[in-house]
Amino acid sequence: MALTKEQLIRQRAEELGYEGCGIIPIGAMDGYRDKFLERMEKLPESVPFYRNQQRLTEPLVHFPWARSVVVLAMPYGKYRIPEQVKGRIAKTYLTDVRADANTTEYQSSLLMEEYLQELGLRTAGNRKFGVVGLRWAALEAGLGIIRRNNFLYTKSGSWVHLEAWLTDGEMELRQQEVLPPCPKNCTKCQSACPTRSLSAPYVMQPAACISYMTTFGGRELWQEPLRHSFGSCIYGCDLCQDACPMNRNQWKETLDFPGLPEVAELLEPERILELTEDTYREKIQPKFFYLSPEELWKWKINVLNYMRNNYRDGYRNPILQACGSSHDGIRRMAQAVREELQLEA
Repeated sequence: MALTKEQLIRQRAEELGYEGCGIIPIGAMDGYRDKFLERMEKLPESVPFYRNQQRLTEPLVHFPWARSVVVLAMPYGKYRIPEQVKGRIAKTYLTDVRADANTTEYQSSLLMEEYLQELGLRTAGNRKFGVVGLRWAALEAGLGIIRRNNFLYTKSGSWVHLEAWLTDGEMELRQQEVLPPCPKNCTKCQSACPTRSLSAPYVMQPAACISYMTTFGGRELWQEPLRHSFGSCIYGCDLCQDACPMNRNQWKETLDFPGLPEVAELLEPERILELTEDTYREKIQPKFFYLSPEELWKWKINVLNYMRNNYRDGYRNPILQACGSSHDGIRRMAQAVREELQLEA
């Protein structure tokens, strides 16, 4: 018996190393729009953030021909994290396959899209930022469940990259991934969130999230009281995921991520402050694309905040030198840190 188009897609996904593959009708995304609006009503302070994501709630406005969503999950909890960046830079950014063409995952994504088109399907995707709400699409497709920290979990825990394509095919194929619920009364993810961005199960204030403030936000970090609770975080945050019992032993560290050991050497705190614009643009920015080629300064204010929160004598001179920076943001951050630590020139 010949395989259906849906079965062929799943078979190809398995061949390419995807852990999960599901296909849902475009109408299954309506619930995402409802949850999106509900979140803004619950957290009015989050409205500016969510407005920037609103395109994900209305795929038919941008792609009126879309009839289904193919959504896939690729586990990434297999990579070794170098000691220089462990606990300082979030694992999802260190092993980000969305822009690194040297990874097998990136090549698998290209081949998957090519295969969909070979099947005669019209497709639309956005490898970096998505064309739909990815976690909702994966939930609807049966790839996993959303836990109290708001992350989508598969059998590999939350350490999975999600991607999706809109297609013009009338298709549906859902998985039946059965996973245990969160432990009763567990609040470990909430307790691990130092800024209280995760204030209740399934509730998060994006603008108070360390990941947001060290990437998209925090452009005036020296004025942000919450920065004092960032701990060791320089770029992104894994605290609520690391604390989750359902992630225990899910990170295996069996492979080296292409180029990561070399990049990690440049991402020690002191070396970030020494980075030149050319080195940043060539070696760092393409990998950490949430900050633009002109935003090396943002990395440097994040590091100055890290030095403030994890101060040792070796940080004194770099902080004082940064007080004389020609960049207003770096200078203001360094001066704020110097005053808080009462460092004398």
